[in-house]
Amino acid sequence: MKRMVFSGHESFICKQFWLKKGFDFIKTGNTFNEKTSVVKLGVGKNMVSSIRYWLKVFGITEGKDEISELGEYLFGENGVDPYLEDIASVWLLHHSIVKLGSASLYYIVFNELRVSRDEFTKEQLDILVKNKYSEALKNNYNSNTVERDISVFLRNYLPPSIKKTQVEEAFSGLLNELHLLTHLRTEKKDWYRFESGNQDTLPFEIVLFSILDNETYDNTITFNDLYVGINSPGRIFALSKDGLFDKLQAISKKYQKTNYSETAGNRTFQITTKLNKWKILNDYYKK
Repeated sequence: MKRMVFSGHESFICKQFWLKKGFDFIKTGNTFNEKTSVVKLGVGKNMVSSIRYWLKVFGITEGKDEISELGEYLFGENGVDPYLEDIASVWLLHHSIVKLGSASLYYIVFNELRVSRDEFTKEQLDILVKNKYSEALKNNYNSNTVERDISVFLRNYLPPSIKKTQVEEAFSGLLNELHLLTHLRTEKKDWYRFESGNQDTLPFEIVLFSILDNETYDNTITFNDLYVGINSPGRIFALSKDGLFDKLQAISKKYQKTNYSETAGNRTFQITTKLNKWKILNDYYKK
């Protein structure tokens, strides 16, 4: 099991332009340990640490702050969407943070919590983390740390109430435009509901990229594995069965090297010839 991590963001959500800002900072030869990093990035000391954290967990950097292939693809000199103006890029980053699992809560919520319930409270999520991962965390479980992580997670995906937060944050969150979560208020509790469905803003090319990016898949994959398997498009993108079916149909229609079929009640998706996942992304961004 991958090491559980529930800190590093300094209680800041990932702002809209932080990934680009951090990417440019590294590409121009700077390091986050420099005393001048605060001045060069134009943010406070804790925000410097937060930017570094978000670069890592979104997969823009790897190792010792080295730019990853995904980082170069999005933000590089020939980057396809350096300012994240296309909703497809946000879906791509959402896929990356869940799949990588470097920010454990995102993996847990979309790979495990969503399978068992459509709605949840902060307390229920905290209990899941504490109970299910008590062995992995051993004596390192810190309820305050997990509580802060849950708060940041929700603020990343939910448009905050302007009455309760700064206007700047209300319009600068990176993931809230995906509309994957809804906040429900009752007299006694705050509930959070997954918005599963067709995900109309999710391009089928991003779904195919996620399939090709999953090392556990063979050339023939069952519909069920694509719907409920670990790091499957069904789980990560909160797709309904009909939504996943529509995406697979669209993929099969465009790419002759893939095929979705239903034979004797068995629904399968086949990749008959090896496909390059970056080429698939190019098909979307450069069309």
